[in-house]
Amino acid sequence: MTNSGTTRRRFFQAPLPALAGLSLRSQIPKRPIKPVRSLTLIAWWPRIFILILLLLIANTSTSKPLAQAPRLAPTPPMGWNSWDAYGTTVTEADVKANADVMASGLKQFGWQYIVIDIQWYEPFAKAHGYRPNARLQMDEYGRLIPAVNRFPSSANGQGFKPLADYVHSKGLKFGIHILRGIPRQAVEENLSIFGSDMKAADIADKKNTCAWNTDLYGVDMTKPGAQAYYDSIVAQYAKWGVDFIKADDMGRPYHKAEIDALHLAIVHSRRPIVLALSPGPAPLDEIENLRANAQMWRIEDDLWDNWSSLKNMYFRTESWAPLVVPGHWPDADMLPLGRIGIRAERGNDRLSQLSHDEQRTLMTLWAIFRSPLMFGGDLPSPDPFTRSLLTNAAILAVDQHSTANEVVYRQGEIRVWTASGDKIGESYLAAFNLSDIASDIDLKWNQVGIRSVPRSTLDLWSGGSRTSPAGVRIALAPHASALYKITLN
Repeated sequence: MTNSGTTRRRFFQAPLPALAGLSLRSQIPKRPIKPVRSLTLIAWWPRIFILILLLLIANTSTSKPLAQAPRLAPTPPMGWNSWDAYGTTVTEADVKANADVMASGLKQFGWQYIVIDIQWYEPFAKAHGYRPNARLQMDEYGRLIPAVNRFPSSANGQGFKPLADYVHSKGLKFGIHILRGIPRQAVEENLSIFGSDMKAADIADKKNTCAWNTDLYGVDMTKPGAQAYYDSIVAQYAKWGVDFIKADDMGRPYHKAEIDALHLAIVHSRRPIVLALSPGPAPLDEIENLRANAQMWRIEDDLWDNWSSLKNMYFRTESWAPLVVPGHWPDADMLPLGRIGIRAERGNDRLSQLSHDEQRTLMTLWAIFRSPLMFGGDLPSPDPFTRSLLTNAAILAVDQHSTANEVVYRQGEIRVWTASGDKIGESYLAAFNLSDIASDIDLKWNQVGIRSVPRSTLDLWSGGSRTSPAGVRIALAPHASALYKITLN
């Protein structure tokens, strides 16, 4: 590059060669022209062109959404979230205990995110709901900080950095939940906004509030200082070492201006941070804006451990399946599996109330739909069945690496999906019985888009293999499912 640049510079700075001893005037005597005094302008043209090009690139990088580059989530993110087990009450000790289990027994299967859910800044948070108008922990710029009584390592202004460092030391990634807007407490005290001459009251939108929590006001993105506020909080998170942000009260109703602002703040932070939007359902007609700003977005409200909730989520996945593209993942919500409700918003300490068939159906659906996988149970409280769900490498591979996932068969409450594997001649078939009665399914291969006789059909739950030249017969209990890997001849 240096040599070619030098060559260009010399070329443009060299004098014109003499033309056989004749001047320009002598060659065109009837139309005399002024002699060229200098080629300085010509010499500068390459530099001017490069400068203009750089300015155009810089303008593009700051004005257009950059969620696509670099791709932050090439496969659906996998991790743990504190909500289903601990609600608003999770502590540093809880987080470390779950991180330890993930690092020692799940990381090798692809699980990597440790995410602290809502109200880590509330010193006296309680189970089964929020405390209205609670006093929150903030810095002098109205930025929320961890409650020291729950997260002792955050003392002396260290924030979440020590805990993030602990999680990173395990080879994992660290995430937090945030709520849209600016703390009402900061507005009442009219605190300054870091990096701006404006104050909290200047940007607060007091009419635009969360319907289910009283902690924050919305931010009016038309006001000076509004983007500076979002920049300031994400800069804080980046300093702490945050890798994942779950942004709540964003997706329903759809707060486009603040979604754009939060994404832009992540870009400004220069830290690769995955952005997940919540709650759902996100609007299907905002798909371009969703992809432009986020890596994940919820497609329904909270999922809990009952069949009605799971069946409803199934139909959401059918609507979103055609819109799944690598790097941008419609999210069917956390997995309410294992031990949940320890100190949660909903229910008491319990093992998931979904039956074993329903839990396998949940994992089958999340895999064939390619939803992010965020486990909601308490990892240090393992039971063998739950562990078998989280460590089935074949099922997880469908979620992480399949393509062309689609519904190919509908009959009553029977549904069949297919997808391509990551190897030539490999595909997947998932069957669901959404009804309350048992059902036998007889499928011809050509009914599900398989044009030649498979060499083998491997049941990814039981591990059994079989071959049938005509098709596949599947016996499904109520609410049950099956998932096969099909290898063609």
